[in-house]
Amino acid sequence: MNDGPTRVKDLLRHHAPQALGALVRRYGHFDSAEDAVQEALIAAYRQWPAGGLPDNPRGWLIRTASRRLTDQLRSDSARQRREERAAALTPRDAFTTPAPGESRAPSADDTLTLLFLCCHPELSPAAQIALTLRAVGGLTTAEIARAHLLPEATMAQRISRAKRKVRGVPFRQPGPADRDSRLAAVLQVLYLIFNEGYTATSGSALHRADLAREAIRLTRAVRGLLPRDGRVTGLLALMLLTEARSAARSGPHGELVPLDEQDRTLWDRTAVDEGTALVEEALSEGPAGAYQLQAAIAALHDEADRAEDTDWPQILALYDLLVHRTPDPMAELSRAVALAMVQGPRAGLAALTVLEDRLAGQHRLDAVRAHLLERAGDREAARAAYLRAAAHTLSAPEAHYLRTRSARLGPPPAGSAE
Repeated sequence: MNDGPTRVKDLLRHHAPQALGALVRRYGHFDSAEDAVQEALIAAYRQWPAGGLPDNPRGWLIRTASRRLTDQLRSDSARQRREERAAALTPRDAFTTPAPGESRAPSADDTLTLLFLCCHPELSPAAQIALTLRAVGGLTTAEIARAHLLPEATMAQRISRAKRKVRGVPFRQPGPADRDSRLAAVLQVLYLIFNEGYTATSGSALHRADLAREAIRLTRAVRGLLPRDGRVTGLLALMLLTEARSAARSGPHGELVPLDEQDRTLWDRTAVDEGTALVEEALSEGPAGAYQLQAAIAALHDEADRAEDTDWPQILALYDLLVHRTPDPMAELSRAVALAMVQGPRAGLAALTVLEDRLAGQHRLDAVRAHLLERAGDREAARAAYLRAAAHTLSAPEAHYLRTRSARLGPPPAGSAE
């Protein structure tokens, strides 16, 4: 049996947080456990494509990582007490292969416990997010650093300090009070993981379906714990309504297709219907926060059969509420687009001026500016803005799209330095 690299990568990304959770629960030593899991992932990636998938991939990863971890503990003579503890431990249920047709109960999924552990209140919000993106989301340190606009070395130090702080923390679900105190960080992490999956910040792929699916799965699990929390319901609705468009976001060669040009018959209407129902439920569960408002905006987009049928005035009204309640430069950038659709491109361009300092170096600011300049008829300025945006993105599909839009506006004027 041969299994392609893509299939193997999907399985490893799905099972890696569960393997890490199992090791932390049994042995502690968060940082050492993660190192052991990383070694097991490398071994699996080398062995599985040629030798075939094991019957129980998660069990294989846990067993292999456990051996790496116990070998590491035994080899360190300065950690005699840890060596004795590791030697006394006998892996049990998580290390066995289930009988045919048998599956572990949802409560045995360690990923959710790991998620709340990474959002421990002793960590700063920034450290909570960074550690969870690394341990649960599977993002590289470089990807996390880009998402936070920080140098990679700075982010690596932040993650290392966070690992040290949670070392020795019992691996179990927090009680209701502790869970509530960590919920905001948990939801923000899930939101960031989903965003990285829906629009990858770097690389040749526009969409990382494995990350998007995992974020949705984990958000469903959190909603199982807190079914009446409007924030959780709103976030799940937002993810479903956004991911519903994924099949239409890229063309036959992987090129980016903007929202107003997408074939809406390709949208997942089952996900749209579920997301729309969840929006209505979320808005009835208390004051509308950022996730509920963003989900309501996504629902308005998804309910329009054609781009020209979009209810832009209502979307603008929702963005006005969003930026008032949760000031965020990316939300204000999206509001500028909605403003342009209602009042014209010049109004949208004027709204961008207040974002210059807050979004300096962000390619999305130039991309939006280019789009609005093109709509306003300033082809030369739009062409230059598209090229600036293309130069600052690390996503190959986005860069290709932006350069293509620039090329459509004609060549640079004679004597131009570009």
